[in-house]
Amino acid sequence: MGRLFLFVFIIVVIQRLVELAVANHNEKWIRNQGAIEIGASHYKWMVLMHTAFFVSLLVEVLVFDRPLSPFWGVLLGIFLLMQVLRIWCLSSLGKFWNTKILILPGASVQKKGPYRWIRHPNYVIVTTELIVLPLLFSAYFTAGLFLLLNIWMLSVRIPAEERALRELTNYNEVF
Repeated sequence: MGRLFLFVFIIVVIQRLVELAVANHNEKWIRNQGAIEIGASHYKWMVLMHTAFFVSLLVEVLVFDRPLSPFWGVLLGIFLLMQVLRIWCLSSLGKFWNTKILILPGASVQKKGPYRWIRHPNYVIVTTELIVLPLLFSAYFTAGLFLLLNIWMLSVRIPAEERALRELTNYNEVF
């Protein structure tokens, strides 16, 4: 089981690093267009939370020798579906996708892909991953702790993002 966990863990960490590279590339582009960053004060806490999630998951599974969940097939299926939806979110926003809240004043809000049906699909996906990935490997402490921390983070982040979008873009007209 340790090999399977390490394989999945390494793949997910690589995926997140690739996403950060995409976010950095998109950040340079959108800042050159005149974007304003909102919520910079909480961003460092979000990064710390996600980093701590991976450390907690690694420690809980390897140090406490957690077994693969008896429901691993369903959990893995949900996790893989989230990866497909994650790519759909990123590709739908294109250069506007970022891990930071970067708002281009006067820009037209993107309402395509999963954003046609839900305002913040990426947050739903991340929340699902923060639950499903630890449960896949019976890391119940990590699942519970980071579900609570993520709820707290999103209670700060989503209102800040929505407020900025309402004030600086056509968000009210689109949503």
